[in-house]
Amino acid sequence: MPATILLVDDEQGFVDTMAKRLGKRGLKVFTAYSGHEGLDVLSSNGSIDVVILDVKMPGMDGNETLARIKIDHPLVEVIMLTGHATVESAIEGMKSGAFDYMMKPCDLEELLGKVGEAYDKKETHETKILEARARHIVLRRGD
Repeated sequence: MPATILLVDDEQGFVDTMAKRLGKRGLKVFTAYSGHEGLDVLSSNGSIDVVILDVKMPGMDGNETLARIKIDHPLVEVIMLTGHATVESAIEGMKSGAFDYMMKPCDLEELLGKVGEAYDKKETHETKILEARARHIVLRRGD
């Protein structure tokens, strides 16, 4: 099953173009043009697996948005994108739980590879949680 993606970037042209390109690759894509809008989309749609998030945005920037995503949706994986990468912002994003960090413009095939890896990681975590819950239920019934 292909990943469901949320693209969050204040550059509308980039978001619209990238959404079309990812959609043609079989991914379901939601879009948002600010950190606040991205959080709203995540809250209203529980099927999103991976967020592709711009670091530099007016208002709530990418690192602040990432922190909120990890609090409210800890299993959702986030790939940070920026045209203004610095070592400091990359380190901050990775410490806050970003799956990976890429420079814009990024190669579509490389981005798709990262999305696939992030999706696999999310699926693995969800499977482990379900298995742990099942073991807990079995153990409780055995008492």
